[in-house]
Amino acid sequence: MRIIAAVGAAVLFATSATASSLLHPIFGDHAILQRDAPIALYGDTKAGSDVSVTLAATTRHVRAGADGHWQISMPAMPAGGPYTLTVRAADDEEQVAKDILVGDVFLCGGQSNMAFEVRGAENAQADIATSKDDGLRSLTIKTKDSVSALSSFANPVSWIAAAPDTTGAFSASCYFFARELRKSSHVPVGMVVAAWGGSRLRAWLSEGGLKAADLEPQDRPLLALRRTDPDAADRGWDAEWEAWWRARHGAGTPPWSPQFDASAWKTAPATLGPWAFWTGKSPDGFVGQMWLRSEVTLTAAQAAQPATLDLGMVTEEDESWVNGHGVGGTSGLPQARHTIPAGVLHAGTNVIVTNIFCSWRNCGLVGPAEARAVRLGNDTSVPLNQPWCYAQMADDEIAPQLPWGPAHGVSVIYNGMIAPIGPYGFKAALWYQGESDVHFAPAYERTLKAMLADWRGQFGTKLPFVVVQLPNFGPRPDRPSESAFADIREAQRRVAISDPRSDYVVTIDIGNPANIHPTNKQEVGRRLAAAVQRLLYRTDAPTGPRPDRAIYRNGNVTVSFAGVSGKLVSFSGNPTAFEMCGAAGGSCRYVEARLAGPSTITLLTGGPRPTRLRYCWGDSPVCNLSDASQLPASPFEISVR
Repeated sequence: MRIIAAVGAAVLFATSATASSLLHPIFGDHAILQRDAPIALYGDTKAGSDVSVTLAATTRHVRAGADGHWQISMPAMPAGGPYTLTVRAADDEEQVAKDILVGDVFLCGGQSNMAFEVRGAENAQADIATSKDDGLRSLTIKTKDSVSALSSFANPVSWIAAAPDTTGAFSASCYFFARELRKSSHVPVGMVVAAWGGSRLRAWLSEGGLKAADLEPQDRPLLALRRTDPDAADRGWDAEWEAWWRARHGAGTPPWSPQFDASAWKTAPATLGPWAFWTGKSPDGFVGQMWLRSEVTLTAAQAAQPATLDLGMVTEEDESWVNGHGVGGTSGLPQARHTIPAGVLHAGTNVIVTNIFCSWRNCGLVGPAEARAVRLGNDTSVPLNQPWCYAQMADDEIAPQLPWGPAHGVSVIYNGMIAPIGPYGFKAALWYQGESDVHFAPAYERTLKAMLADWRGQFGTKLPFVVVQLPNFGPRPDRPSESAFADIREAQRRVAISDPRSDYVVTIDIGNPANIHPTNKQEVGRRLAAAVQRLLYRTDAPTGPRPDRAIYRNGNVTVSFAGVSGKLVSFSGNPTAFEMCGAAGGSCRYVEARLAGPSTITLLTGGPRPTRLRYCWGDSPVCNLSDASQLPASPFEISVR
């Protein structure tokens, strides 16, 4: 059988994941390969087949393994092209990819702010209208979760050149970065975008990467069990969830028990729907968890049948019980359906309880009322039309999340979106994520370090990373207070400065306190490009002031900054938003700050000797320290010596 890739001039050619896999789909028409490094090419054919690979004027040969997979290293090439890539195997099998360029390729990963499209950015129409550039190309990996690591993409992928009819759908942060970089590098730039809105960091690491860092020790075995015995995995998940609740609340009667006294719970509207609209909470923001409870009456004949609990559409994860027996959890599915074990139902009143976690909006049982029912084995249903009562959990109570949930589970996004890339060559990785980890901030630094190590295991030990610090979002602080957003920013800073092949960019000044998706992605891209230029091309692109040290002497603290362009500048008066703090967990207080030199500030402590110094702390702090570059000083927390 002879298979030849379509070779038309259309830049929108899509390489199908279900077509011949002789050549991995990422090597489709219009692909950009990484310059100045050996080029890994790979694919699949018949076991033991001889494979010849020709790229430009170079041909090499390799034999496929017992599993049919082949991989070969082609010699490094300078920037240039276009070239043709041809692969031939047994039985006249052939695949051709045309219009291949060689340049710099970047992997752009994260959650919704990386997925945010150019068409939604400020001044988008003008940028789109002038975007034609055949040397700037993007490949977007569609969202896909998997409990097992995939070897190729589950959906078709395509390399697409920037043009007025295509650029609007590109990742805005990644595109504006690449556009800025093209101005100075003058080589083709490729973007591989793997982003999933609302995703947690742990979903982006392989199981091996989590294990190596001893992360998620309870959930890794459950994910593995899910592959072979889903019912047993559900029971294990029930036990983990219930153990979490009991560890916090003791041995009292749990809310999922039929014997629990729910008389103090409020009654929800009959239509249910997003709970924000009937609890008086904003529909946006991180809204936590809710208990919901109802009853259904069955006859003895109905209770004896095989049955499924159907909750309709749940936003976004549920853990559910029937008569006190856990029936598992679901996440991100069109319908939350749970098999009810035999013997759990009985004649008379049966108690249905669900606990719903939601990280963003439209939280609750949001499907139509008729979707909620107990489905019986004889194809009949008993509707869940009795009143539902509810109780909101405390704001600081965030239950464990489903190990195989698509956005919050362990390794599921890595398995579906990163593993399928294979050992493709990249110049660097850009990472813009963290909002969905605010409830789990203490683990973020360790997990991000583990992700860097994990991805380097796949893409090369020297892969550079640039991390986008979270922007300002949420209330402005009027007093020193704790902030999970600030904790995530600090974790991102610490990971970047501890890794010689990493850097970070500050966005605390270009967010929107009322919108978690700020639209000034042009500036995000510009700052990413500057970081890459510093990190990879050894330019002196500015960083903005970054903390160096804080020294206590004679009742005051002197703070020194590195990376200062020209001299420190304080807009609208003396520097603000500096806090002196006691030991970890101790109280903090705002202190007066004064410029003391080109790169130093004096803080007047006016109280006990501090052990920690914080700057620009909070969800949306107002910070006015900069330098001649007009880039903001980095938010930070450092020790006082």
